[in-house]
Amino acid sequence: MTTATNVLLRSDLTGTPLVSRGKVRDVYAVDDQRLLIVATDRISAFDVVMPNGIPDKGRVLTQLSLFWFQRLRDMVRSQIVRTHLISANVSVYPTQLRQFHDQLEGRSMMVRKLKIVPIECIVRGYLAGSGWKEYQQHGTVCGIELPAGLRESDKLPEPIFTPSTKAESGHDQNITQRQAAVLVGDRIAQQLAETSIKLYQAAADYARMRGIIIADTKFEFGLDEGNNLILADEVLTPDSSRFWDVECYEPGRAQDSFDKQYVRDYLESLQWAKEPPAPTLPDDVVARTREKYLEAYQRLVGKAL
Repeated sequence: MTTATNVLLRSDLTGTPLVSRGKVRDVYAVDDQRLLIVATDRISAFDVVMPNGIPDKGRVLTQLSLFWFQRLRDMVRSQIVRTHLISANVSVYPTQLRQFHDQLEGRSMMVRKLKIVPIECIVRGYLAGSGWKEYQQHGTVCGIELPAGLRESDKLPEPIFTPSTKAESGHDQNITQRQAAVLVGDRIAQQLAETSIKLYQAAADYARMRGIIIADTKFEFGLDEGNNLILADEVLTPDSSRFWDVECYEPGRAQDSFDKQYVRDYLESLQWAKEPPAPTLPDDVVARTREKYLEAYQRLVGKAL
């Protein structure tokens, strides 16, 4: 429930069954066919949830996902992009949910219940993070050979699909395309790779015109009753993507990101073991992190939240 102005750390929808409470999202069962996803303002770093949140963060994640759901349908004309979204309008939610308008407005989505594909669909367009570390050692990213001589943050010759497993706790594990096929079958694995790269490319082209480089991103998919692939969860947000400023982009070093960088930087300055309990974030770190999330939204959508 709300613990400070504009901050929702924990939703409480009495009478609606809670399915899961993740690092950011609370998921409820509306009925046998529908779920309600509530994006809170919780923020995690190093797999630990902080005791205080970032005002408006959940609204940014939800509204940006809604923007991309619509935008990608318009942009990717060679393939119908179906999503799990039913509605984000609280006034058309079932009666038992409307009483929680203050908790749900702007930060919730009612979605179709799907069989979630057990693979994180990661697309990398630039050499960064764990990919850069592997490249330095082996000249590869997730086992995919890349040209010699690339620098940190360099744009890759073409986007690459680097799936990973979904870990219940701790870090996801990178897997090969072949391993992905073993998990979900050849047809679905191929669809995941092709669709993820197509979505990434369309989004990256658009974002660059808005002054943002999408260095990499993570998609999640589910299967409906007909075994059709459906785009699910959040899409192309600062939590699921690495956003860089086009104007400040300079290969050969790590780039500043539109995400929780200020939180990580602050925590790295402490004598903290990166295990619960986490320290409370100072007001200035919270404020600067909030500004980054809001700026990412405004640049991509073209208006303030």
